[in-house]
Amino acid sequence: MSSGIVASRHPKSPVLRFAPSPNGLLHLGHALSALENEALAAALGARLLLRIEDIDATRCRPEFEAAMIEDLAWLGVTFETPPRRQSEHLPVYRDALARLDAMGLVFASFESRGELKALAAAREAETGHPWPKDPDGAPLYAGSGTSLSEAERQALIDAGRPHALRLDMAKALAKVDRPLTWAEIDAGGVPTRTVEARPEAWGDVVLARKDVGTSYHLSVVTDDAIQNVTHIVRGEDLFQSTAVHRLLQELLGLPEPLYRHHRLVLGPDGRKLSKSDQAEGFRALRNRGASAADIRRILGFG
Repeated sequence: MSSGIVASRHPKSPVLRFAPSPNGLLHLGHALSALENEALAAALGARLLLRIEDIDATRCRPEFEAAMIEDLAWLGVTFETPPRRQSEHLPVYRDALARLDAMGLVFASFESRGELKALAAAREAETGHPWPKDPDGAPLYAGSGTSLSEAERQALIDAGRPHALRLDMAKALAKVDRPLTWAEIDAGGVPTRTVEARPEAWGDVVLARKDVGTSYHLSVVTDDAIQNVTHIVRGEDLFQSTAVHRLLQELLGLPEPLYRHHRLVLGPDGRKLSKSDQAEGFRALRNRGASAADIRRILGFG
């Protein structure tokens, strides 16, 4: 394929990847995920890749990437080089988006986030029932994008209207002729259960925006296929997102990896650590005298 997307079966050799975004300093939650990937890669004799997920040009910065690579080296986690930077492969994601569009599964929405919240609230007022929310707590798409004709859509795009390109979830699910599932594995890579994927819980998810030509969902499944990733190890906060990823893999004819969603590191308030909440980076612990062995021990890898 011109996109370079691999649609064949996975190679026998296992491949894992750690894929942080350089939009802040790494915290203990990132360290845990890196160590979980390292441990499973060692157990399986697998390749371990580093992917820089930097599609958000407004938040991702080179200095954060440099700090991230330095912190991982200090922690002692070794990856194959060079890393894959998503910002260098935007045409590949555009190609994947075009394939979905050619299937009639993509539509443009022109409502702002505020307008969509107002529409959801209006629907609640009309019906007397709560408007459904996705697993992250955001209202499902309540706009009128699917009712626009192709000419109306193109006229608005040509006029420069800000917009998002969304997956028509109902049409996408109608394309799938078998139940969507994924295999969840344990810390040793052994499948422990089959999980039913319910992507409809996310509604018409965003695949791209005018200012960002791809989304996390679209770019991650594309990269995993191109890099022949066989085992995906990430935090349990992304457990529900796997349903969307399985749907996109099915639609695009991509291989199905195995998944492990590990525990999270929680802050004093009981919530997961987050860069947006200025979670303390483990660089700060380094500066206070913690060693790499200390960090590993804190996270249960000592």
